[in-house]
Amino acid sequence: MNSRFKKFISYYKPYLGLFYADMACAFVVSVITLVLPLCIRYITKNVLEGNTPNSLNQIYMMGAVMFALVAVHTFCNMFISYQGHMMGAMMESDMRSDLFEHYQKLSFRFYDEQKTGQLMTRITNDSLSLSELYHHGPEDIAISLIKFVGAFIILININVKLTLIVFLFLPIMAVFAFYFNKKMNIALRTSKDRIGDINAQVEDTLSGIRVVKSFTNEQIEKEKFAYENNRFIHSRRESYKSETYFHEGLIAFTQLITIAVIIFGGAAIVHASLDLADLLTFLLCIGILIEPIQRLVNFARLYQEGVTSFARFMDIMELEPDIQDSADAIELSHVQGNVEFIDVSFKYKEDYDDVLKNVSLDIKVGEYVAFVGTSGVGKTTLCSLIPRFYEANQGEILLDGKNIRDISLRSLRSNIGIVQQDVYLFAGTVADNIRYGRIDASKEEIIEAAKKANAHDFIIQLPEGYDTDIGQRGVKLSGGQKQRLSIARVFLKNPPVIIFDEATSALDNESERAVQDSLEKLTDNRTTLVIAHRLSTVRNAQRIVVLTDNGIEEQGTHEELIALDGTYANLYNVQLELKM
Repeated sequence: MNSRFKKFISYYKPYLGLFYADMACAFVVSVITLVLPLCIRYITKNVLEGNTPNSLNQIYMMGAVMFALVAVHTFCNMFISYQGHMMGAMMESDMRSDLFEHYQKLSFRFYDEQKTGQLMTRITNDSLSLSELYHHGPEDIAISLIKFVGAFIILININVKLTLIVFLFLPIMAVFAFYFNKKMNIALRTSKDRIGDINAQVEDTLSGIRVVKSFTNEQIEKEKFAYENNRFIHSRRESYKSETYFHEGLIAFTQLITIAVIIFGGAAIVHASLDLADLLTFLLCIGILIEPIQRLVNFARLYQEGVTSFARFMDIMELEPDIQDSADAIELSHVQGNVEFIDVSFKYKEDYDDVLKNVSLDIKVGEYVAFVGTSGVGKTTLCSLIPRFYEANQGEILLDGKNIRDISLRSLRSNIGIVQQDVYLFAGTVADNIRYGRIDASKEEIIEAAKKANAHDFIIQLPEGYDTDIGQRGVKLSGGQKQRLSIARVFLKNPPVIIFDEATSALDNESERAVQDSLEKLTDNRTTLVIAHRLSTVRNAQRIVVLTDNGIEEQGTHEELIALDGTYANLYNVQLELKM
């Protein structure tokens, strides 16, 4: 059995009871639909034409039976409509949860290649299409099959020749449906990709709305959006064209079948091989025969949308995270914080140049090490390899003598605190964002962490203090305030290894000094790695590592490197001149 099909049907497993009840109701609905014309035939043929003495009582009795059947039919249809849709919605929710969980397993390398809008489309629009397929798919097939077979049996018992005439249309309909069904599939896949592109463009523009407005480039963004929007319209045009031919073509075939029945049925009545009551029943059954065809038309649309969505879903789910725990990954306890690089090389892609090559470095427990160098030499990349945000292509990285590949990701990352250059705060309150460092932290611990990050004073001046809502990505705060909240998060986490990636880059001079004091305190008995662009911020580092395109060029204290009069001294003097 195809692995994708196995995965598809696996989502029914938690709801099998509801599924079987839904299918039972579908069976009852189909049978009642077939029985009603037979009840009408009984009245018209057996009662009215027979002209029996108790005809009126028989009509009333059959009427009561039909009312009861309609009541059961309505109840079952309501169950299918409500509970069936709820089953589909719950399965959709399960799939969305699985996809979201899988997103979080994928490494930075995956997200480097993806657009957020496309990923959002897969988790929203695509899963909605699958919900409809999960609910209506089996139900439509079951109802269509039962009605079709049942109607055929009834029709062939009424008049064989007339039934064969009807069925002559079916092979032509099948070929027609197959051809346009295939075209619909291609068009729908393209359409889903295009709506993903629109979402990506909207997400990109709205995330950078302040830049857009500051450069008065609203017109440029409108043109970019219009381009993606027009591509979507073009894809929908092809989709609707195929869907229209498919749907209306099949409707035309069903109308031709009805006309053929009336013409040839009328001729049969003239030749006395069919009576009027049988023709009436035949026409009613043709309606039942056509209804499954219309259901199958609807199912074909749902199927194409659902299969396309499921293919996009599985395209992500089948991606194995390139960074994951080994089979016998260990959990760390009592981490000291010794970090060692042994001949480490890294490149982002196979056909890219090495960002780092044969880097060897031993960072002792509690050491305060700064990484400096020009942009693009791999300072951030080097530090990103320690928590395994990226995987080194060659060499080993050890934490307390243990290869980080042998340590569980959760255990490894829980012992490393990171303050990134690009601060990200979540929508919510100040307290919520600091608490992100340790979810079970008390209010007192949050306040203490904020004080250590020199954030407490500005927080208590906010309208609601620690309960102030900071808006999407912290838009209600200044750059320096956002940076200090992100630093407070790491203080709360209190890990043995801390990485600061340009941590003070967004701070004014006063804030920088305040945070610098906190950093100095934090370095006590802790391994601290600082990536710095402004060299004045790392003068007190116990060791400064100078990176160039050739790897580690120089190492030493600020004074030692100035005396060396090499790359570091040149960088420092250039920055000193710029300040003057």
